[in-house]
Amino acid sequence: MAGRPRTISQGQAFTALALAASETRRAQDAAQLLSTAADWVPLEQADAVVVLGGDGFMLQILHQMIDKNCVIPAYGLNLGTVGFLMNRFRNGRKLIERIAKSRAIAVDPLRVEAITRAGETIGCCAINEVSLLRETRQTAKIEVGVNGKIRIAELACDGVLLATPAGSTAYNLSANGPILPLDSNTLALTPISPFRPRRWRGAILPDRSRVSFRVLEPNKRPVAAVADQREIRDIAEVHIEIARDKQLTLLFDPGHSLDERIVTEQFIA
Repeated sequence: MAGRPRTISQGQAFTALALAASETRRAQDAAQLLSTAADWVPLEQADAVVVLGGDGFMLQILHQMIDKNCVIPAYGLNLGTVGFLMNRFRNGRKLIERIAKSRAIAVDPLRVEAITRAGETIGCCAINEVSLLRETRQTAKIEVGVNGKIRIAELACDGVLLATPAGSTAYNLSANGPILPLDSNTLALTPISPFRPRRWRGAILPDRSRVSFRVLEPNKRPVAAVADQREIRDIAEVHIEIARDKQLTLLFDPGHSLDERIVTEQFIA
């Protein structure tokens, strides 16, 4: 996901706001508290959405908007655990003013084309990362290509992933991948428990790259692809590139933007 920070001018107001809350008790209580904070409208009629929950629920709402081709700015309030994509919840005080003063971060998700062993082609998008994971105890063997050129003829591993800058602090980081600045226009290609080539630790690629994975010995070594929260099993090939026509916008309070959080994450011991 390429990220290009841009600032919303002070005093800008959205004319119609939608409210989306996760099913957790905390989020539902917050939704009740905010019930009179605005004249809420359905998502399809809104020009921005307030999201109550955690990072997982924010990803769920963003995917819903992509699927419905109804992409509007999203302002998250953290009622989950980490809240990397969210703002701090402050009992609903001055919510409209906070949204008007927020800073917008434009991000582009990944477009995924997965071909199963049965020959079915499945398309979807990923906001954080696309990961390939072995389905059985057998080590996966995967051919890795970039822009039509084979870069690794046989990667023996538990899996491999391609992460966006915003997703680089999630699964990618736990797999010892690099943290990418949001405006770096790069993607992280990271192996998961690699066995061969033993010394390969991944690569940082320009976000204009088209990355392809081909599963070797798929009958003996089946592999699943996971695009954020969607799993596709028994794949043969996966092709990934930036979906620039599916641009998303996240809204953050001043001083709490996503790019600052990514920088801060690099100094946490």
